Amino acid sequence: MKAIVLMFDSLNRRMLSPYGCDWTHTPNFARLARRAATFDNSYVCSMPCMPARRELHTARPNFLHRAWGPLEPWDDSVPAMLQAAGVRTHLASDHYHYWEDGGATYHTRYGSWEFFRGQEGDPWKGQVADPEMPRNALGRHKSMEYHSRQDMVNRGFMQREADHPQARTFAAGLDFIRRNADQDQWMLQIETFDPHEPFFSDRRYKDLYPYDHDAMHFDWPFYRFVDETPEQVQHIRYEYAALLSQCDAYLGDLLDTMDEKHLWDDTMLIVLTDHGFMLGEHNCWAKVWQPFYQEIAHTPFFVWDPRCRAAGERRSALVQPALDAGPTLLRYFGLEPTGDMLGCDLAQTTAADTSVRDAAIFGMHGAQVNVTDGRYVYMRAPATSDGGPLYNYTHMPTAMRGFIALEQLRQAEMSPAFSFTKGCPTMRIPARFWITPTADCMRNALYDLEADPTQQAPVADAPTEARMVDHMQRLMLDCGAPGEQFLRLGLA
Repeated sequence: MKAIVLMFDSLNRRMLSPYGCDWTHTPNFARLARRAATFDNSYVCSMPCMPARRELHTARPNFLHRAWGPLEPWDDSVPAMLQAAGVRTHLASDHYHYWEDGGATYHTRYGSWEFFRGQEGDPWKGQVADPEMPRNALGRHKSMEYHSRQDMVNRGFMQREADHPQARTFAAGLDFIRRNADQDQWMLQIETFDPHEPFFSDRRYKDLYPYDHDAMHFDWPFYRFVDETPEQVQHIRYEYAALLSQCDAYLGDLLDTMDEKHLWDDTMLIVLTDHGFMLGEHNCWAKVWQPFYQEIAHTPFFVWDPRCRAAGERRSALVQPALDAGPTLLRYFGLEPTGDMLGCDLAQTTAADTSVRDAAIFGMHGAQVNVTDGRYVYMRAPATSDGGPLYNYTHMPTAMRGFIALEQLRQAEMSPAFSFTKGCPTMRIPARFWITPTADCMRNALYDLEADPTQQAPVADAPTEARMVDHMQRLMLDCGAPGEQFLRLGLA
């Protein structure tokens, strides 16, 4: 048995042809949908990048106990479990957050790994002189802040498409497949940072779309409300679409290789993303600072399982790919998920649309907590003005790109073990917000997705809200949420 996990970052469901988009060029995603089961009710759990990847390893929610950070000493890691059982695991990635303080324990759980530099503001190439900035620069590049400056330095070393990190990542993944196609018992994870911003793509993908891509340099919006003109908003949507088409082309290379090596008979293929991205919807750019609307939370997901061979079929069961991929892979290779894992094996769901949950919880540490049953989404806001009380429970006191601040560490206390920490007490460290909550983030909201799929107007429906609150409390209890999470949300 073999498995390939293909993970994108910020892949928008609503812009893929299998999910109804008629203006983007994504023929290989359409081809994938013909070869696999396409899931229509797929949701995130923990946001953003590394919290989602912790779930991919551990199959349990991250965001109620901790913000962005590494794997913990007590965490069960699916790639490590597979490797220990004799399944060779390999990671090919350009996702540079793995090599920062807040992600430094993930890639070492694989048996082998390759990393390709240069995405976003990855501190890759050293250059003292300021890079030449494009004319008519807008967004982050106009600001010349650290990450936009470094991004322009990096781009100077990517003159050919083959030099792009995504191209090198897929080349490495396909090389692994070709060298090992005749072998058994391996799992390959190909993971690209694209189509995450900045939306930097080769010119041939830009030429697929009817816009003047040289008219302005605008491919990296700030995380804030939209204040650009309609023309500028449309420009960046085309920039995203061009990068999406580049992702589609490399997906096609993977599907070609599976055809060439006759891998469909004995190789599982899982294609997923960590979250979506706002491109002006709800008057918002990006993610994590606004409520987690459908554009962010409702994600694309595809599975080919050679055991059931479901192809060209749709699945309506409520799934959470970051939680469910791990147990699915473990059982596929004949291993059992651990007792701490809360994700679900999707074998029967892929085969026959068997339900695995009646509700799904999602959110980000310190922000709203959200729950969906597939029909409704309920967003529960903090009941306190500062969003607290809030703590990180960890033995790995690092944040995204550095250590947790000393003033917070000075207030750290030891907390009793949680059910999933293998008897280990944890550090309990006061947490602070790294976003400024908007007014919409500080109110409860219930949306009926059947009547209002783009979430334009919350509904007042007390019985449904009470039912969604029950789901939320039960799921929080199931994952052992600390008591103050209930307190900060005004829940019993």
